[in-house]
Amino acid sequence: MLDIPSRVRVHVETLPAAQNDMGVCDAFEQYAPVGRPGAMNAPHPPKVAGIDSTVPAPAHTVAPPPAAPDTSPSGPSGPHAPRPAGALLQDRLAGWVSDLTTLNELTERLARTNGLDAALKELLRAGAALVGARRGLAVLEPDDGLGPDTTIGLGLARADLGHIETVPRSAMPYGTLLDTAAGLPGGDGEDVRPDLFAEDGLDPRHREVAGRLGYAACYALPLSTEAAGRLGAAVWFYDEPAEPAERRRHLVGLYLRFATEHLARLLDTERTRACMATVYEELLPSRLPRVPGVQLASRHRTGPRGGGDWYDALPLPDAALGLAVGSVTGAGPGAIAAMGRLRASLRAYAVMEGEDPVAVLSDLELLLRLTEPARSATALFAYCEPALRRITMAGAGHCPPLVLGERRTEFVETSVSAPLGMLACWEAPSVEFQVSAGETVLLYTDGLLHRTGDSVDRAFARLHTAAASVPRALRHDPAAVADHVLHTVLPNGLDMTDGAEDVALLAARFE
Repeated sequence: MLDIPSRVRVHVETLPAAQNDMGVCDAFEQYAPVGRPGAMNAPHPPKVAGIDSTVPAPAHTVAPPPAAPDTSPSGPSGPHAPRPAGALLQDRLAGWVSDLTTLNELTERLARTNGLDAALKELLRAGAALVGARRGLAVLEPDDGLGPDTTIGLGLARADLGHIETVPRSAMPYGTLLDTAAGLPGGDGEDVRPDLFAEDGLDPRHREVAGRLGYAACYALPLSTEAAGRLGAAVWFYDEPAEPAERRRHLVGLYLRFATEHLARLLDTERTRACMATVYEELLPSRLPRVPGVQLASRHRTGPRGGGDWYDALPLPDAALGLAVGSVTGAGPGAIAAMGRLRASLRAYAVMEGEDPVAVLSDLELLLRLTEPARSATALFAYCEPALRRITMAGAGHCPPLVLGERRTEFVETSVSAPLGMLACWEAPSVEFQVSAGETVLLYTDGLLHRTGDSVDRAFARLHTAAASVPRALRHDPAAVADHVLHTVLPNGLDMTDGAEDVALLAARFE
């Protein structure tokens, strides 16, 4: 506790309830008419159908109105007497506390966003409350040219954004900030247009679009800092001629400084994720081979950190076909690189001795043990003879494949085996089985089971039920079978690419 002399001690808890109790979250919820058009939006019906005309009013960020001059004959002792110096200091401190509370609540809400789109939408909502607008747009356009570039609107439909994009870029406030030094750190830092239709040099197309969308003023700020550089710009639109007061400009400037740093961190994360996803995609087959007697389809989902799940299909001598799925332990760039090396090695071994899946996995085990002793992996390799509909398969610590057809839906009986890198004698047991015409063999990675969140037994039961429920009309198409199984085992968005676990499926239908 700071020891403040009693002559200047201020009891903030004695502030008026309306100023002290209302937080910024209440300001987003509570709507009230705003002040004069010169200071804020004037309340009036919307000019565009479907746009809410109410405006969030952060009343606790507005400076208190000046005291009326003392004109009463009673002099200083009358109702309009000058306020004591302590009361003025208390009001000033109350304003500072209110502003800090506002910024704290807004930045906390922004910090909880974990995606660029969500962060830009939150930025627009908070900025609209601070400057007293109800519509706006944010343009993300990093000046390093590496992207991603996007435009997010607040209170503007996709068609409205399309109309705005027809305005010459140089005529829009965000264009001025993005294409000139004004939007760089240390530049002018804002573009204020309090009355668009009163401007003599207003672009005709801008005038037409502003009239169509029903805005008469705008206020724009760059999204730039010394550390992050220039990432984009934000613009808020007023329905009537207006501009934010100096205090509001100061608050939104402080908020955007924090928001830009947060966006820069999200941008780095998004770029890293996109780069890893691209590398992962390039390490998987660009297309599946066409082999007589077999139809192939694949599906895969990559987790946010990138993992080591993979699949492969390659034609082999004597009209044979090699099918493989596997998973490398760990996540991130290291796991992705290891997955690429393992898949390339398996392809080489399969071409040399693919008719013996045990030998293929034994060679892969030896390679992994010698070159990456700290890493383990699971793998399954199947040598298929489409003309005979015969499959010879070996697995090392991997999930058993599933056969589904008109008369059966069952897992292939395989012996339990340790993963690659943990085998005692470098040998995985094998199994040979026959499939009927029209049956599909489904190979998958354990990420399909892990994403369900169920125990292993329940996850296998869910997979079996999903395969058995494939409609008869879809069973001739392996791609439709894979989609049905994926969406049935992983409902409610669990099959999306941002899941925690990688998933890979490979479906082979024998004719």
